[in-house]
Amino acid sequence: MKRLPTLCPLLLLVPLFLLSACHDTGDDDDPWSTQPTEAPNANRNDASQEPSLSRLEFPHVKGDGSIVLIHTTNDLFGINYSVEWDCQKKSQRWSAYQLNSSTLQRNTSRANVGYPFDPQLPSQYYLSQDCFYSSGFDHGHICPSADRLYSSEANEQTFYLTNMQPQYKAFNGSLSGNESYKNDWSPWFRLEGQVRSWANAATTENLYVVKGGTIEDHQILPTLVKGEMRVPAYFFVALLLKNAQGYKAIGFWMEHKSSYEKQEPLSAYAVNISELEQKTGIDFFCNLPDDTEQHIETLARENVCRAWGL
Repeated sequence: MKRLPTLCPLLLLVPLFLLSACHDTGDDDDPWSTQPTEAPNANRNDASQEPSLSRLEFPHVKGDGSIVLIHTTNDLFGINYSVEWDCQKKSQRWSAYQLNSSTLQRNTSRANVGYPFDPQLPSQYYLSQDCFYSSGFDHGHICPSADRLYSSEANEQTFYLTNMQPQYKAFNGSLSGNESYKNDWSPWFRLEGQVRSWANAATTENLYVVKGGTIEDHQILPTLVKGEMRVPAYFFVALLLKNAQGYKAIGFWMEHKSSYEKQEPLSAYAVNISELEQKTGIDFFCNLPDDTEQHIETLARENVCRAWGL
């Protein structure tokens, strides 16, 4: 495992670039875009010190008091998943990773390691305790355990507290607490399964995944848990799929609720990436060439849902 050699505030932080704003109306109904061999890319990450930042799953790194933790394993996949950690808020901004039929191999079972502190993160940048216990909130995996069963090492890393956000039980899994009833599964739980289905499709070369919960002051629940831990008011997912046709993208935006009156289809939570960027303030898939990024991120929501079979 490796950590970028910079810690806040005395460490060299990843430079902050302006987020790209997308205002296209999305009239073009073609969801696919190919990536030119050489094309301008004004908003890509600066990968001069850390080459991994050029990978397609990475959003634009915020810097300015945040650090990137890159978790690696001793297997052919190398990078397991990455986290951007906000040192001041002591919360993760997102987890990002790649998913495909190879990484979805089930070679191990869910780890029984509890929820350890991340060995890459110095203690001064984490909460003074594991605030989840007796809080009424689940340890909500952002990179799910079920997405990382190809090796014991990869699965164990998903239990680091830096990969957790507090989630209501009804949001994290079953609405009634009985996960044997499929009609009882929460939209977040159903979306995690759908993401694996898209990644495991025979035509999918790779699925690039960014997930997280909102941590800005205007997008958290009113009370800090045990006076320290922020609870997101919303959770989000950004997906970029690559196959022989090219690239397509979709976003999801879900209110973090403790109960649901009815089970909505996943399409009810779908947005295009441009709208998700406006909601989160995060520049997703910034390492794509500008033309490709602009095309797939501004497609009309209806066309996005159709392209993803929703």
